[in-house]
Amino acid sequence: MNHCVDIRKNTYYDSVALMLITKEIKKMPNIKQVIVGMGTELNKELAENLNLSNDAIRLLTPSDFFIAALSNDENASEIILEKVNELLNAKVEDHNLGNDYIPTTLSAAVKHLKDANMVVISLPGKYATNEAKKALNNNLHVMLFSDNVTVEEEIELKQIGREKGLLVMGPDCGTAIINGVPLCFANVVRRGDIGVVGASGTGTQEVTVIIDKMGGGVSQVIGTGGRDLKSEVGGIMMIEGFKALINDKATKVIVLVSKPPAPEVAEKILNMMKTTDKPVVVCFIGGDRNEIEKQGAYSCVDLEDAARKAVLLSKGMQIYDFTGFTLSDIEIERIVEAECKKISIGQKYLRALYTGGTLADEAMKLLRTAGYKIYSNIPLSPELKLKDVHISVEHTCVDLGDDDFTVGKPHPMIDPVARVERLPIEAADPEVAIVLMDFVLGYGSHVDPAGEMLQSIIDAKKAMQSKNKYLCVIGYICGTEGDPQDYMFQSEKLEKAGVILMHSNAQAVKLSSLILGRLNKA
Repeated sequence: MNHCVDIRKNTYYDSVALMLITKEIKKMPNIKQVIVGMGTELNKELAENLNLSNDAIRLLTPSDFFIAALSNDENASEIILEKVNELLNAKVEDHNLGNDYIPTTLSAAVKHLKDANMVVISLPGKYATNEAKKALNNNLHVMLFSDNVTVEEEIELKQIGREKGLLVMGPDCGTAIINGVPLCFANVVRRGDIGVVGASGTGTQEVTVIIDKMGGGVSQVIGTGGRDLKSEVGGIMMIEGFKALINDKATKVIVLVSKPPAPEVAEKILNMMKTTDKPVVVCFIGGDRNEIEKQGAYSCVDLEDAARKAVLLSKGMQIYDFTGFTLSDIEIERIVEAECKKISIGQKYLRALYTGGTLADEAMKLLRTAGYKIYSNIPLSPELKLKDVHISVEHTCVDLGDDDFTVGKPHPMIDPVARVERLPIEAADPEVAIVLMDFVLGYGSHVDPAGEMLQSIIDAKKAMQSKNKYLCVIGYICGTEGDPQDYMFQSEKLEKAGVILMHSNAQAVKLSSLILGRLNKA
């Protein structure tokens, strides 16, 4: 076995780009294992585990770049290095397109972009806090995409931001739309008068996408990061974002989106309803409806209902709970009956494979309400925790974007390979009846999420068919017609492969639940 190692000291490349390059090198013939990355502790540990390490790699620092590969081809080293250099140069050429000046430090960027008022930070957590402080000291709002920032650092940054009247979105903030500009994982949504503050990325995307589909638009979409509403942080940025939308003349309706906050944090946020005459829609997914409505806010049954209520309020129309389907009852019954006829006796379980964590969480809560026990790597109760996250049990819903699956790998919204590899495993279980999946479009996401999954879906259906079984695949595309992946093209691909597409995540889950219920009665 040939061990190829190439080290370049003090040479930095973006980690996501390097993960995607690693994926491309793995596709080359005769390659057994490969890592293309920076010399972080995580990457060095991965190199050890994959038998790719040596003494030189063990001494690397996070500022050093390295390539390590195992191949059964004696001439592989030269071929691998040539391909890596080609891919790296392609990235550089993409960045240099138009010969735009690309600052290499925050200070240089501030001098070059004198009118800028916000910085997006995507660095390893140990370096991110210092850069965020520099930005705040330059009176810049901060979107902190980085994770692995300590709670203490998060509190400190948000307290500085609050004192200066600046937003600190994050850490681990994946979605925002500021002044019409989508940041990180965000969709192309029309401008309008609905302002959103969201603690979750895909939850916020779901709300804004459905607002767009309903003919509404957004004024500002402010992210907070997932820990903001925990007791330790105290909802600092949810509160500051809420205040900003209250004072924003372009915002007519406000939507707050998160998992249920700590009780004392929820109380602080709900008490703020008294400070505004603007209607406020609160979607604390699975939260206490009575407490929300007691304070004068509009509560929601799910993310879609939150978006619909916001649009109705924006248009001055009557508010109601949306708990059904966009399709008629007759059409839904036709789909349920047709799918159940194809499913064999003994097929009874659902396997939900999500790239969006909040969408997975919403799915489990809706299924629990319908009476189903759902196992997961992010369970709603401890006894439903999967013993092995790679092995599904009975009804299972997996968040493939959780740390269980993303250590040293791109998020599945960037690279869906984890789900591509998981689907055949689920289809090999003769008791599986339904596979439920999300497809998240927008900036930051894979250029063709449907196309990347297509062959795996076709193969899974064929594998079931060879056993005289049928695999029902239900999907939802979280995206708009303005997104770069081409919404209609994504839909056509999936429908041709036999995927039943629904108009929201909630509707996809409800359809799955109806089919499961019919199967259980059979």
